Amino acid sequence: MKSITIKGSQRESVGKVATKALRNAGKVPCVLYGGDKPIHFSADEIAFKHLVYTPNVYTAMIELENGDKFKAVMQDIQFDPVTDRINHIDFYQLFEDKEITMNIPIKLTGSAPGVIAGGVLRFPNRKLKVRALPANLPDFINADISKLKIGDKIYVTEVQDDKFTILHPDNTVICQVRMARAVAVVEDEDEDEEGEEGGTPAAEENAAE
Repeated sequence: MKSITIKGSQRESVGKVATKALRNAGKVPCVLYGGDKPIHFSADEIAFKHLVYTPNVYTAMIELENGDKFKAVMQDIQFDPVTDRINHIDFYQLFEDKEITMNIPIKLTGSAPGVIAGGVLRFPNRKLKVRALPANLPDFINADISKLKIGDKIYVTEVQDDKFTILHPDNTVICQVRMARAVAVVEDEDEDEEGEEGGTPAAEENAAE
């Protein structure tokens, strides 16, 4: 998985006054968990642009001014309810021999024959929760839709990989091709017209008797 470097400074004071001062200076207060003790640090808000405002998922390499480096993943983020600016971020430290759980985006590949035939592609699960060692975390999970006809579905069992474990029930649907409503309405109308036409001769025959 690709990584983004976050250069920060360790925080000596973690009180409300110090935290407010950091935010006013354009910095984001953060905490790194998972080690022997939590590490409080801050970094420029702009440093998180490509980590937060993206549909992709990345790990983070946190580099502090004292030379310490930590590989981590973003665990939680808080936004200001008024300005929508980042208020706080929690990170979790990664260790090469410990599995981690993350939400990994799904990447659809190919063209579905069912869509070409007039169906609609439904994509309810755009990310899957997986557990793996840090080195085995994928940037995304591929789902091939090139064989999907109208009514077909792709389940999580079809995108499993030996390198990671998908933490969803086997019957979880990633995507499916459904008949478009307009097509279904037209077909219903056609059936109604055929029924009316089929009933006319019988009515005429009864009238003749």
